[in-house]
Amino acid sequence: MTKVRDLIGARSEVYSLQEDATVHEAARYLRDRQVRATAVCNADGTLVGVIAQSDISDKIAAEHRCPSWVKVREIMSTGLVTVSPDTGVDECLRLMEKHSIYHLLVVERGASLGMLSAQDVLRMVARDEKERADTLATWAFPLGGLDSRV
Repeated sequence: MTKVRDLIGARSEVYSLQEDATVHEAARYLRDRQVRATAVCNADGTLVGVIAQSDISDKIAAEHRCPSWVKVREIMSTGLVTVSPDTGVDECLRLMEKHSIYHLLVVERGASLGMLSAQDVLRMVARDEKERADTLATWAFPLGGLDSRV
């Protein structure tokens, strides 16, 4: 079974913001890195939350608040749902569904290793299923195709 570490192993940069950053800075940070969410840390570097594009649209734009005046700590999500590098893809899907979230924090020994998105998990599922299908096809159709007489 595919594990989180199989996906994040190739990532070299971990994104995060400080909780005292403005929402305007957070929006630019997410846009520049082409991600939809990132971890938020306090001054000590401790993981304290997550900010997503949906937080910005729901809690700032929809409420007509000024993103330059509001701090990330005021709108970030603090109910952190985390996984370890050894978590399987099935557990990731279960957690996302249970908590109605699209991102999971990957944490090991208290340190953030980045985030896993629903898109990342779906990519892993598709790859695993394709590998299973290819293995089954090789076994079931050793000559490379279906018998047209069937």
